[in-house]
Amino acid sequence: MSATPEADLPDEDAKLVALARAAKFRAGALEGAAVRDDMGRTYVAATVDLPSLHLSAVQAAVVAAVSSGSTALEAVAVVSPAETLDDTDRAVLSDLSVTTLVLTGPDGLPRAGR
Repeated sequence: MSATPEADLPDEDAKLVALARAAKFRAGALEGAAVRDDMGRTYVAATVDLPSLHLSAVQAAVVAAVSSGSTALEAVAVVSPAETLDDTDRAVLSDLSVTTLVLTGPDGLPRAGR
């Protein structure tokens, strides 16, 4: 049996990657993201691309967390074809004092350019 791509991550972060991958594939979206707040609650989302609304998966997951009362995030996992997180998403994560970012490709393997 082969190991999952998340096997080399701490359990809590591997769970976020698995949730982000599931959100991406379930929605058929470009990206998926999962966030864990400072109370251990998790929120997941995929890219939102409607005619009148465009949100990255990170932005959508943060909206879900903040609208549920979260004021700080511990960790974020992003599954994306991009090699790095864009500046807008980095700014959003900075607003909430994120300490752990795991950026992976669609295969769940961590990117070097996090």
